[in-house]
Amino acid sequence: MAKTKPQDRTGKSKKHGKGSQPSGAPKKTKTSPELLLTQATALLQTSQPDEALVCARRALVLLQPTLEPTVASLPALNLLGEINVELGDVEAARENFTLAASLDPEGEIPGTLGGGAEKFLWLAQLCEEGGSESVQWFEKGVMVLRKEIGELEGKGSTPPVIQALEEKKTKLANALCGAVEVYMTDLSWEEDAEARCENLVTEALLVAPNTPEPLQTLASVRISQVRLEDARAALSRSLELWKDLDPQDVKVPDFPTRISLSRLLMEAEMEDDALEVLERLVGEDDSSVEAWYLGGWCLYLMSEKRKSSADGAAERKVLVPLMRASREWLQNSLQLCQTLEYEDERLKEHAEELVHELTKVLGPPADGEEVDEAEDEWEDDEEGSENEEMEDT
Repeated sequence: MAKTKPQDRTGKSKKHGKGSQPSGAPKKTKTSPELLLTQATALLQTSQPDEALVCARRALVLLQPTLEPTVASLPALNLLGEINVELGDVEAARENFTLAASLDPEGEIPGTLGGGAEKFLWLAQLCEEGGSESVQWFEKGVMVLRKEIGELEGKGSTPPVIQALEEKKTKLANALCGAVEVYMTDLSWEEDAEARCENLVTEALLVAPNTPEPLQTLASVRISQVRLEDARAALSRSLELWKDLDPQDVKVPDFPTRISLSRLLMEAEMEDDALEVLERLVGEDDSSVEAWYLGGWCLYLMSEKRKSSADGAAERKVLVPLMRASREWLQNSLQLCQTLEYEDERLKEHAEELVHELTKVLGPPADGEEVDEAEDEWEDDEEGSENEEMEDT
């Protein structure tokens, strides 16, 4: 908001010559690009990307007064890229990072000046072609990070250096894991895809052995190799690193990483752990369609397992609440799909299919009725079976 003109408390107006300034009045200062970028970063971190975009654009104009891109504009270009990602404008973000990469093609400019590996890692995720192009960007980012880690390791062991080194190693491990994911999906048809995955995930574990993401990626590789016991061991180790930490702790993986983790846990038939992760996720953000959907699916899988061993009334009384909870989670996801105009049709169709299957057993949802009716039905069946057995004897 613009500053208001100070009022004359004496009630008398003071006239000055052209260009003159009242004695003692503060001089008008221009807003610096550094201040604008700081403001934009703070706005982005507090979920105000639209306001952040305005500040970052103003900073870019100051840093790049002509149409010719300059190295000085790197900090603004990188920040604009991140803001546009947050706004969902992938094309604009890609343009920002591509221009930044053209100004610092080898990542030799220090990160404090907008250089470094970050833009390459973003382009690995945003590039249109994916596959080989994505791997190439990851490799460029990995190369820069390895160099930066080597330089830091020669600077002693002061707390700031140790912290910076840990951050770089974590980023390197995550970049290596990103490349693994590409080889497991877009490039899975390549003859050496499995060998490359092994090499990349091994390096990631060596670089950052006490971070969850490399262990999670290792589990993904082992699941693809149908080595479920090894996958479960890796997932358990990954969970142990953060599950008891405060949600705000920086060591807790971000939301998308934990969504992926819950999927892996379900694939590894670790449904109890998966549900624990998902309950924590919906506690943090109850507007996540995917978290509600996965929770419903996980509960459905748990109920299916119970069905196969439901040979007593006590077991069946556990089964009904599981099915009921599953339908509730799935219905929450479908309601959010409609509210948020969610575009993943496959997710919606699967959620609807599961709800339909559950309703066939539980009956239509009705306040206070569905659990009792289902329980009574199973109890009647069991009592009938017991009576038949007694009559036979």
